[in-house]
Amino acid sequence: MTAPYLLFGPMLAILGRLGAAFVLGAIIGVERQLRQRNAGLRTMVLVAVGAAAFVHLGARVGGGEGATRIIAYVVSGIGFLGAGVIMKEGAQVRGLNTAATLWSSAAVGAFCGCGLVGEAAGVALIIVAGNTLLRPLVNYINRQPLSATNTEAVYKVHVICEAEDVAAARDLLGDLLEAANYPVQSMDVLTESDDRIELAATLIPTTAEAAELDRICDTLAADPRLSAATWTISATL
Repeated sequence: MTAPYLLFGPMLAILGRLGAAFVLGAIIGVERQLRQRNAGLRTMVLVAVGAAAFVHLGARVGGGEGATRIIAYVVSGIGFLGAGVIMKEGAQVRGLNTAATLWSSAAVGAFCGCGLVGEAAGVALIIVAGNTLLRPLVNYINRQPLSATNTEAVYKVHVICEAEDVAAARDLLGDLLEAANYPVQSMDVLTESDDRIELAATLIPTTAEAAELDRICDTLAADPRLSAATWTISATL
Protein backbone atom coordinates (compact mmCIF):
# COMPACT_ATOMS: atom_id res chain seq x y z
CA MET A 1 0.00 0.00 0.00
CA THR A 2 2.90 2.34 0.66
CA ALA A 3 4.52 2.11 -2.77
CA PRO A 4 1.38 2.95 -4.81
CA TYR A 5 0.64 5.87 -2.51
CA LEU A 6 4.15 7.21 -2.90
CA LEU A 7 3.78 6.80 -6.66
CA PHE A 8 0.34 8.30 -7.11
CA GLY A 9 0.22 10.73 -4.17
CA PRO A 10 2.08 13.59 -5.92
CA MET A 11 0.07 12.94 -9.09
CA LEU A 12 -3.21 13.19 -7.23
CA ALA A 13 -2.01 16.39 -5.57
CA ILE A 14 -1.20 18.12 -8.86
CA LEU A 15 -4.43 16.89 -10.44
CA GLY A 16 -6.38 18.28 -7.51
CA ARG A 17 -4.68 21.65 -7.80
CA LEU A 18 -5.08 21.81 -11.57
CA GLY A 19 -8.70 20.74 -11.21
CA ALA A 20 -9.35 23.53 -8.74
CA ALA A 21 -7.69 26.02 -11.11
CA PHE A 22 -9.85 24.67 -13.95
CA VAL A 23 -13.09 25.09 -12.02
CA LEU A 24 -12.27 28.55 -10.66
CA GLY A 25 -10.97 29.73 -14.03
CA ALA A 26 -14.21 28.49 -15.60
CA ILE A 27 -16.27 30.45 -13.06
CA ILE A 28 -14.42 33.62 -14.04
CA GLY A 29 -14.56 32.76 -17.74
CA VAL A 30 -18.31 32.13 -17.87
CA GLU A 31 -19.03 35.75 -17.03
CA ARG A 32 -16.59 36.92 -19.71
CA GLN A 33 -18.05 34.50 -22.26
CA LEU A 34 -21.61 35.63 -21.58
CA ARG A 35 -20.54 39.19 -22.38
CA GLN A 36 -18.75 38.03 -25.53
CA ARG A 37 -15.37 39.41 -24.52
CA ASN A 38 -12.22 38.70 -26.53
CA ALA A 39 -10.84 36.49 -23.75
CA GLY A 40 -13.64 34.17 -22.70
CA LEU A 41 -14.17 30.85 -20.96
CA ARG A 42 -11.37 28.83 -22.53
CA THR A 43 -8.80 31.60 -22.18
CA MET A 44 -9.51 32.15 -18.49
CA VAL A 45 -9.35 28.41 -17.80
CA LEU A 46 -6.07 28.00 -19.65
CA VAL A 47 -4.50 30.99 -17.91
CA ALA A 48 -5.51 29.71 -14.47
CA VAL A 49 -4.44 26.12 -15.18
CA GLY A 50 -1.17 27.21 -16.79
CA ALA A 51 -0.28 29.44 -13.85
CA ALA A 52 -1.11 26.63 -11.41
CA ALA A 53 1.00 24.13 -13.35
CA PHE A 54 4.05 26.40 -13.52
CA VAL A 55 3.87 27.37 -9.84
CA HIS A 56 3.44 23.74 -8.76
CA LEU A 57 6.39 22.74 -10.96
CA GLY A 58 8.53 25.47 -9.43
CA ALA A 59 7.62 24.27 -5.95
CA ARG A 60 8.41 20.62 -6.80
CA VAL A 61 11.77 21.44 -8.36
CA GLY A 62 13.00 24.37 -6.30
CA GLY A 63 10.87 24.33 -3.16
CA GLY A 64 9.50 27.57 -1.78
CA GLU A 65 12.18 29.65 -3.49
CA GLY A 66 11.39 28.05 -6.83
CA ALA A 67 7.68 28.70 -6.43
CA THR A 68 8.33 32.33 -5.53
CA ARG A 69 10.50 32.80 -8.61
CA ILE A 70 7.87 31.25 -10.90
CA ILE A 71 5.12 33.41 -9.37
CA ALA A 72 7.18 36.50 -10.20
CA TYR A 73 7.50 35.33 -13.79
CA VAL A 74 3.78 34.63 -14.01
CA VAL A 75 2.92 38.12 -12.74
CA SER A 76 5.08 39.79 -15.39
CA GLY A 77 4.48 37.29 -18.20
CA ILE A 78 0.70 37.52 -18.08
CA GLY A 79 1.08 41.24 -18.78
CA PHE A 80 2.20 40.42 -22.34
CA LEU A 81 -0.84 38.21 -22.85
CA GLY A 82 -3.12 40.92 -21.49
CA ALA A 83 -1.60 43.48 -23.85
CA GLY A 84 -2.86 41.38 -26.75
CA VAL A 85 -6.52 41.97 -25.86
CA ILE A 86 -6.19 45.77 -25.48
CA MET A 87 -7.29 47.65 -28.59
CA LYS A 88 -7.42 51.35 -29.41
CA GLU A 89 -10.37 52.43 -31.51
CA GLY A 90 -10.11 56.15 -32.23
CA ALA A 91 -10.15 57.92 -28.88
CA GLN A 92 -11.44 54.83 -27.06
CA VAL A 93 -9.35 52.08 -25.51
CA ARG A 94 -11.07 48.71 -25.19
CA GLY A 95 -10.04 45.52 -23.43
CA LEU A 96 -8.47 46.93 -20.27
CA ASN A 97 -10.95 45.15 -18.02
CA THR A 98 -10.47 41.87 -19.89
CA ALA A 99 -6.69 42.21 -19.56
CA ALA A 100 -7.06 42.85 -15.82
CA THR A 101 -9.30 39.79 -15.53
CA LEU A 102 -6.67 37.66 -17.29
CA TRP A 103 -4.05 38.91 -14.84
CA SER A 104 -6.34 38.12 -11.90
CA SER A 105 -7.09 34.64 -13.28
CA ALA A 106 -3.36 33.96 -13.23
CA ALA A 107 -3.36 34.92 -9.55
CA VAL A 108 -6.12 32.37 -8.93
CA GLY A 109 -4.03 29.73 -10.71
CA ALA A 110 -0.95 30.66 -8.69
CA PHE A 111 -2.88 30.19 -5.45
CA CYS A 112 -4.05 26.78 -6.64
CA GLY A 113 -0.53 25.81 -7.68
CA CYS A 114 0.63 26.52 -4.12
CA GLY A 115 -2.18 24.39 -2.71
CA LEU A 116 -4.07 27.41 -1.31
CA VAL A 117 -7.37 26.44 -2.88
CA GLY A 118 -9.51 28.25 -0.30
CA GLU A 119 -7.70 31.52 -0.95
CA ALA A 120 -7.96 30.92 -4.70
CA ALA A 121 -11.73 30.47 -4.41
CA GLY A 122 -12.00 33.71 -2.47
CA VAL A 123 -10.03 35.61 -5.12
CA ALA A 124 -12.15 34.10 -7.92
CA LEU A 125 -15.39 35.13 -6.22
CA ILE A 126 -14.09 38.68 -5.74
CA ILE A 127 -13.10 38.85 -9.43
CA VAL A 128 -16.57 37.75 -10.53
CA ALA A 129 -18.15 40.21 -8.10
CA GLY A 130 -15.99 43.00 -9.49
CA ASN A 131 -17.06 42.21 -13.05
CA THR A 132 -20.76 41.90 -12.22
CA LEU A 133 -21.80 43.74 -9.05
CA LEU A 134 -19.81 46.86 -9.88
CA ARG A 135 -21.22 47.14 -13.41
CA PRO A 136 -24.41 49.04 -12.40
CA LEU A 137 -22.33 51.49 -10.38
CA VAL A 138 -19.94 52.04 -13.28
CA ASN A 139 -22.84 52.61 -15.67
CA TYR A 140 -24.41 55.11 -13.26
CA ILE A 141 -21.17 57.06 -12.91
CA ASN A 142 -20.60 57.06 -16.68
CA ARG A 143 -24.04 58.56 -17.24
CA GLN A 144 -23.26 61.55 -15.04
CA PRO A 145 -22.28 64.76 -16.89
CA LEU A 146 -18.68 65.82 -16.75
CA SER A 147 -18.10 68.68 -14.34
CA ALA A 148 -16.12 71.54 -15.81
CA THR A 149 -14.96 72.69 -12.37
CA ASN A 150 -13.59 69.53 -10.81
CA THR A 151 -12.90 67.05 -13.61
CA GLU A 152 -9.42 66.56 -15.00
CA ALA A 153 -10.28 66.34 -18.66
CA VAL A 154 -9.45 67.57 -22.14
CA TYR A 155 -10.84 71.01 -22.93
CA LYS A 156 -11.07 72.45 -26.43
CA VAL A 157 -11.93 75.99 -27.45
CA HIS A 158 -13.45 76.18 -30.95
CA VAL A 159 -13.73 79.17 -33.27
CA ILE A 160 -15.16 79.50 -36.77
CA CYS A 161 -13.87 82.13 -39.16
CA GLU A 162 -13.43 83.00 -42.81
CA ALA A 163 -10.53 81.42 -44.65
CA GLU A 164 -8.64 84.70 -44.91
CA ASP A 165 -8.92 85.31 -41.14
CA VAL A 166 -7.37 82.00 -40.00
CA ALA A 167 -4.03 83.53 -38.99
CA ALA A 168 -5.68 86.34 -37.03
CA ALA A 169 -8.10 83.91 -35.36
CA ARG A 170 -5.24 81.63 -34.38
CA ASP A 171 -3.29 84.50 -32.84
CA LEU A 172 -6.31 85.88 -30.98
CA LEU A 173 -7.26 82.46 -29.63
CA GLY A 174 -3.72 81.75 -28.45
CA ASP A 175 -3.33 85.19 -26.85
CA LEU A 176 -6.60 84.97 -24.88
CA LEU A 177 -5.83 81.48 -23.57
CA GLU A 178 -2.29 82.47 -22.65
CA ALA A 179 -3.60 85.54 -20.79
CA ALA A 180 -5.97 83.28 -18.84
CA ASN A 181 -3.03 80.95 -17.93
CA TYR A 182 -4.42 78.03 -19.93
CA PRO A 183 -1.48 76.42 -21.79
CA VAL A 184 -2.34 75.15 -25.27
CA GLN A 185 -1.32 71.62 -26.17
CA SER A 186 -2.18 71.90 -29.86
CA MET A 187 -4.21 73.97 -32.29
CA ASP A 188 -5.83 72.09 -35.15
CA VAL A 189 -8.12 72.67 -38.11
CA LEU A 190 -11.18 70.46 -37.55
CA THR A 191 -13.23 71.38 -40.61
CA GLU A 192 -12.28 73.29 -43.70
CA SER A 193 -14.30 74.55 -46.66
CA ASP A 194 -13.94 77.27 -49.26
CA ASP A 195 -15.33 79.96 -46.98
CA ARG A 196 -15.44 78.60 -43.40
CA ILE A 197 -12.75 77.10 -41.21
CA GLU A 198 -13.09 75.71 -37.67
CA LEU A 199 -10.07 75.92 -35.40
CA ALA A 200 -9.79 74.03 -32.11
CA ALA A 201 -7.26 74.81 -29.40
CA THR A 202 -6.70 71.75 -27.18
CA LEU A 203 -5.66 72.68 -23.66
CA ILE A 204 -3.23 70.60 -21.63
CA PRO A 205 -5.38 68.20 -19.50
CA THR A 206 -6.22 69.99 -16.27
CA THR A 207 -9.15 71.48 -14.41
CA ALA A 208 -10.79 74.62 -15.77
CA GLU A 209 -13.36 77.17 -14.74
CA ALA A 210 -16.50 77.04 -16.87
CA ALA A 211 -17.26 80.71 -16.27
CA GLU A 212 -13.78 81.71 -17.37
CA LEU A 213 -14.00 79.65 -20.55
CA ASP A 214 -17.41 81.23 -21.21
CA ARG A 215 -15.86 84.69 -20.91
CA ILE A 216 -13.09 83.75 -23.32
CA CYS A 217 -15.65 82.49 -25.83
CA ASP A 218 -17.72 85.66 -25.43
CA THR A 219 -14.65 87.76 -26.17
CA LEU A 220 -13.85 85.64 -29.21
CA ALA A 221 -17.43 85.76 -30.50
CA ALA A 222 -17.44 89.57 -30.21
CA ASP A 223 -14.56 89.85 -32.64
CA PRO A 224 -15.96 90.69 -36.12
CA ARG A 225 -13.51 88.32 -37.78
CA LEU A 226 -15.04 85.30 -35.98
CA SER A 227 -18.53 83.99 -36.62
CA ALA A 228 -18.76 81.66 -33.59
CA ALA A 229 -16.83 80.50 -30.52
CA THR A 230 -17.50 77.73 -28.01
CA TRP A 231 -15.71 75.22 -25.82
CA THR A 232 -16.09 71.48 -25.21
CA ILE A 233 -14.94 69.00 -22.59
CA SER A 234 -14.13 65.30 -22.91
CA ALA A 235 -12.72 62.73 -20.54
CA THR A 236 -9.04 61.84 -20.62
CA LEU A 237 -8.07 58.28 -21.50
